[in-house]
Amino acid sequence: MARPAIVVALPPSEQGPVIAELRMAGFDAIAIGGPVELESLLAIRRDVAVAILDGESDLDTSLEYYALLHEGHAIPALMVLSPRALDAMASGASRADAGDEFFTRPYSPDALRWRVEAMCIRSMTVDDGSGAVIQTGSSELGAWQRRATVIAVFNPKGGVGKTTVATNLASALQVGQGQQVLLLDADTVTGHVTVSLGLEQVRTVADSWRDQLDGGPAETLAEIASPHPSGLAVCALTSSPLNTEILDPIRVADAIEAARRGFDYVVVDLHPSYSALNQQVFERADRILVPVTPDVPALRAAVQLRDVALETGIADRLALIVNRANSGVSVADMERTVGMPALALIRSGGLLLVRAANAGRTVIEMYPRERITEDFHALAERLVRPGAAAAAVDRAPGGATAARAALKLLVRGKDPARV
Repeated sequence: MARPAIVVALPPSEQGPVIAELRMAGFDAIAIGGPVELESLLAIRRDVAVAILDGESDLDTSLEYYALLHEGHAIPALMVLSPRALDAMASGASRADAGDEFFTRPYSPDALRWRVEAMCIRSMTVDDGSGAVIQTGSSELGAWQRRATVIAVFNPKGGVGKTTVATNLASALQVGQGQQVLLLDADTVTGHVTVSLGLEQVRTVADSWRDQLDGGPAETLAEIASPHPSGLAVCALTSSPLNTEILDPIRVADAIEAARRGFDYVVVDLHPSYSALNQQVFERADRILVPVTPDVPALRAAVQLRDVALETGIADRLALIVNRANSGVSVADMERTVGMPALALIRSGGLLLVRAANAGRTVIEMYPRERITEDFHALAERLVRPGAAAAAVDRAPGGATAARAALKLLVRGKDPARV
């Protein structure tokens, strides 16, 4: 099957390397020197999937290109510009049409090509060889008609049950809610999702991308993933923290974006850091779940994350998961202190979690009637059906002496009006 055409209208110093990279990937990359050329091309070609435009050097010309792409056509634009120009554009009144994206300089042709790959998959542009473009809606696309919700599980402090939440939430979505779920271990330092699920010696994303450099095929995350008995598709970025140089953050984020087609949910377990990889995932995630235990270090880390999220514009995606707590924890107090809403309270699983991990399973599968399993099912239901009853979050005012003590220590010295 022939790949679609990609229009490239970039400065000469960038245009050559980008076109070469796209052609190596099998795209019909076409250099454009002006709006008249683009208009003539669109009159005869029906397989143009994406136009890569310079959004900074000659804005007037780029606007002419943009008008041609969207008047009488529905071709998304990938605007390449500096971070400063992007900030200026974001603060202006104009907004890009649905499907358009931005890409900041400096960049590598390889990273740009992966963004184009993701845009093509997302728009479901398929060239069947006849010259016409088939858009979304073909019954033959099957599972690729899905567009998954991406859920990142993150706290800048380790040891709060991040992987426990990620694996069991993914299982609850798959088993209890009937969703198709991809579970991605993106913790490139201490990740152990595959081991805790009994999947040994799995092929990783790093393995696949190294094979591709040696002439192997390009594979999606779904193709790399290993099947788990629960029905989950489980994928890991790497099996060693020493083999991460190939995991370009933008390429990883684009692969996650491309994985939206084919699943209902993509659950990403992240390393507790503000790495470039994590920041790219934050930008793509629909929800960022923050597991927090009722102790001062975990709560301080959550407050730090809230402040970072406010600066980066992702605060509205954050939600607390109160982990390892009994039903007496005052979630309302924690919400006020940390400054983000809570989605669920997960009671301590104790030895149940240990036994499940030793068996390579989740508590959802092994202990379907335990309270911790009920908590995860309630969380999954709230994600699938946001209007579901709020019983998953206990707002009882009493109990949890340890949690209240931690809260008092955390807010000591702060303005009480802010607590």
